[in-house]
Amino acid sequence: MKIGFVGLGNMGNPMAQNLCRAGHEVAGFDIAAVCPDGVTDAGSSAAAARHGQIVITMLPDGNSLRNAVSEIMPEMSAGNVLLDCSTVDIASAKAAADEASAAFVHFVDAPVSGGVSGAEAGTLTFMAGGTQEAFDLVLPLLKIMGGRVVHCGSAGSGQAAKICNNMILGATMIVTCEAFGLADRLGLSRDKMFEVVSTSSGFSWSLNKYCPAPNVGPNSPSDNDYMPGFASDLMLKDLRLSQEAATSCDADTPIGRHAMEIFRTFVEEENGSGLDFSAIIKKFETP
Repeated sequence: MKIGFVGLGNMGNPMAQNLCRAGHEVAGFDIAAVCPDGVTDAGSSAAAARHGQIVITMLPDGNSLRNAVSEIMPEMSAGNVLLDCSTVDIASAKAAADEASAAFVHFVDAPVSGGVSGAEAGTLTFMAGGTQEAFDLVLPLLKIMGGRVVHCGSAGSGQAAKICNNMILGATMIVTCEAFGLADRLGLSRDKMFEVVSTSSGFSWSLNKYCPAPNVGPNSPSDNDYMPGFASDLMLKDLRLSQEAATSCDADTPIGRHAMEIFRTFVEEENGSGLDFSAIIKKFETP
């Protein structure tokens, strides 16, 4: 299959490579990044779109998606598919879906969970929104790039699922780090805390699979000086998206709102920018 890929950053780069390794012909474009091995440099978003029966976007925010769609859509033919894997606000996803529909182009929003390591290993989780027909068209590609694919509903549903998931993730990482800080002050070793909590009711992905304390549990970014991984800046972005969504539908999310403010302070005032989101443990550690 011929695929156009727009957005070849930390996530898009390995995703595009996995498609190439599976035998697909990929032409890509990024305003800053270099095309990975196997991916033809299209030179522009429009040229990438002309190349592909399916065009995949992996962009940093809603404005970037809206701008890319305005360049891509005139080059796409009726029956083609725009697959957006960015994490953006729901309104931008729905605007892209509407623009695609007007051009008789299928649209699927399919944000991901799993970070750079998941993108490299092809084990991402995709949360997809769109019609059943559009979803069926992109499913073989999603299975190449991911280990789990869930069709969540109509366009925008993928973004809704991602926002809810990452609001939980941000809050649970904070309380996990608070617990390590408390354990430090109580004289409880981190190894013993992990041994107990990881097999008790405090079990969570943040602790068991992505432990924020270095040299405790499975290997994680904490064992690599908190190099992301999933950057604190991106967690702040997703928590902000969750609160924008909550405001738009009058949902009460006090813990999510507080988690957003904690990450905002960490990223913008406490040198957390550029570090993995689990580095927020630095706020709670014993000096």
